[in-house]
Amino acid sequence: MDKEQLAKLVADKIDAAMKSGEHPKKFFITANGRGVTDGGDLYNAVLADVLNVVKVALVDIFQELAAPAPAKTADKPEKPAKASKK
Repeated sequence: MDKEQLAKLVADKIDAAMKSGEHPKKFFITANGRGVTDGGDLYNAVLADVLNVVKVALVDIFQELAAPAPAKTADKPEKPAKASKK
């Protein structure tokens, strides 16, 4: 699976999760310290930005997990096995 397909899959799963339930009430603290509910466009913009960051991080994590592991290199050369005496 290439990066574009993985990004689409993650985006689809995030969208499905967003639509599956009700979100918490929108609440903001203003510059003067008052609490304001229903932030509207500001809330939606912040949510979209956060979800985009999460999507990019998940795609990178999944790509690293799916990548083949690098070959192990021995720190010391292996010694040949000794022949057993019979």
